[in-house]
Amino acid sequence: MPLRFIHASDLHIGRKFANIPQPEDGNIRGRLMEARHGAITRLAKAARDRGAAHILLAGDTFDTATPSPVVIRQALAAMAEDAGVTWWLLPGNHDNLRDAEPLWEVIRRDAPANVIALTEAEPQPLGDGATLLPSPVAFRAGASDPTEPLVNMASDEGRLRIGLAHGGVTDFTGAGDAIAPDRDRSARLDYLALGDWHGRLQVSDRVHYCGSPEQDRFKHGRRGVCLAVTLDGPGAVPQIAEVETGAFLWTEQPLTLHPRQHAGRALAEALPEGSRRDILLRMRAGGWAGLADQADLTRAARDIAPDFAHFELLTDALGTQYDAGDLDEIDRAGALRLAADALQQEAQSETLSEAERQVAGDALARLYAYVREDAQ
Repeated sequence: MPLRFIHASDLHIGRKFANIPQPEDGNIRGRLMEARHGAITRLAKAARDRGAAHILLAGDTFDTATPSPVVIRQALAAMAEDAGVTWWLLPGNHDNLRDAEPLWEVIRRDAPANVIALTEAEPQPLGDGATLLPSPVAFRAGASDPTEPLVNMASDEGRLRIGLAHGGVTDFTGAGDAIAPDRDRSARLDYLALGDWHGRLQVSDRVHYCGSPEQDRFKHGRRGVCLAVTLDGPGAVPQIAEVETGAFLWTEQPLTLHPRQHAGRALAEALPEGSRRDILLRMRAGGWAGLADQADLTRAARDIAPDFAHFELLTDALGTQYDAGDLDEIDRAGALRLAADALQQEAQSETLSEAERQVAGDALARLYAYVREDAQ
């Protein structure tokens, strides 16, 4: 019989999203936290729909080593709701064995029968014809390939070998802890389920990152997924299907402007379709725009922002085209005109740094917008 299971990772349950501004009349942080908890139910549904009896969580199930008792108990209770699905929880770098020792003690003590904490690097039977080979993370930052123990883990002849680990195939820190991209061959694995990278990535036919089932950053531009994996037998190429599980879409989009363009209309045309209430959008403006166009863009962004779960307009890459008529709108003489002239000179100065010119340009654009709003 084929082996079917769900590969997921990086739920980061309990994350507080302090980097997302909390509007006075909204609760986006609470909604994002709830979506992470809700991913448990969506993963269980993916397992039922695909005929999978196991869900492999490749690390960072919890966002910190010390989640609150409420977060732990509610997560375990959600996993217990479908007794026909077994959850396999691997410690990752956020909930590693050393820092999160009390957490794993609680899970081993209180977890329902269908939740198994993989706190030892020891083979585990995964159904009748497969062996799960876990490599739990002992420390938040390691100095070796976390999948090395898989090479020497034994399994009976004829059984599928499924590796489960947490870490990167690229070493960004220089610590030497990158995962060998050919670990499936050296450890004789039929499949290596990896966690740590929050985006979907196929390293090879047998080595996959599933990404987070509920995204938490603008980098990947798509809703979170899990992987439904089918293995027909030892040596067979895995069959992989992506199953969308994300409630929120985090996306960053460019907005390239040119002079005398209606900036507000350009912004409206660039906005994504769909339920904006569940979209976190970062719009990165570039190109060139006059002061009037920038004021229109800022107003349009302010008007559209409440439609979205979160909206940011970034203008640091947007150049300003200066026009004498724009400065006249600020003031033809007097203190405001003197200030506007000084800011324009600084914004165009060749002796100031790019950052200083940017600050002066932003200040001039804000001054223009304030004066224009007062006039209206």
